[in-house]
Amino acid sequence: MPDSREVLARPAPPPDLTLPYGPHRDHVIDVRLPAGASGPLVVMLHGGFWRSAYDRTHTGPLTSALAAAGYVVATPEFRRTGQEGGGWPGTFDDVAAALDAVPGLLAPYALDPPLVVGHSAGGHLALWAATRPEARMSAVVSLAGCADLVMCSTLDLDDGATDLLLGGTPDTVPDRYALADPARLPTPAVPVTLLHGTADERVPIAVSRSYAERTGAPLRELPGTGHFALIDPLSPVWPRVLEALPR
Repeated sequence: MPDSREVLARPAPPPDLTLPYGPHRDHVIDVRLPAGASGPLVVMLHGGFWRSAYDRTHTGPLTSALAAAGYVVATPEFRRTGQEGGGWPGTFDDVAAALDAVPGLLAPYALDPPLVVGHSAGGHLALWAATRPEARMSAVVSLAGCADLVMCSTLDLDDGATDLLLGGTPDTVPDRYALADPARLPTPAVPVTLLHGTADERVPIAVSRSYAERTGAPLRELPGTGHFALIDPLSPVWPRVLEALPR
């Protein structure tokens, strides 16, 4: 199955709303609404190895498809490495603030606690956010997520992206890894589902397997599937992604 890297550049309709959740220019949440303007709420945390080179716009095809499937979709932006305030702890502070703000901001459209979905680095952030005592969410779905930060650092994924996020290696800043690594934090109280392709060369499936072994979270392995197919609504595995989203 070919990887769907072209989805990163595929155009999509603009969001229906863009709402602020803080003072920074990246403290915004794009909202896409279903035809009935209300429905179950999904928060989509985008990937890009936490780097400023990648923002939420590449999730447009995915989030538009989710809205077409009946979901209210909120896509927060957050500060990332390579920009002032990104990395540790700013990226984490922003994601926490966005998730805390979503229920109030989206109350006119969705009343239930959100399902939080994350792809790649966003999968890491979704799993991390689910361990917060104040987290308000119904479930988490990690798509090819960076679920084990120590392993991501050891594998040197994307030329040191994990070490850049946390400002060092597991040996040099162990306290940060202890606070940021979902594989070393308490298991979330909400249901967690992992989807990962066996042909993923960006985030090897071993990363999700490690998290699943540590936490007991179910892992759905997708044979022959690459990294970007999981966020491509034109890919053959898109129905498997939709099946993983509880309603």
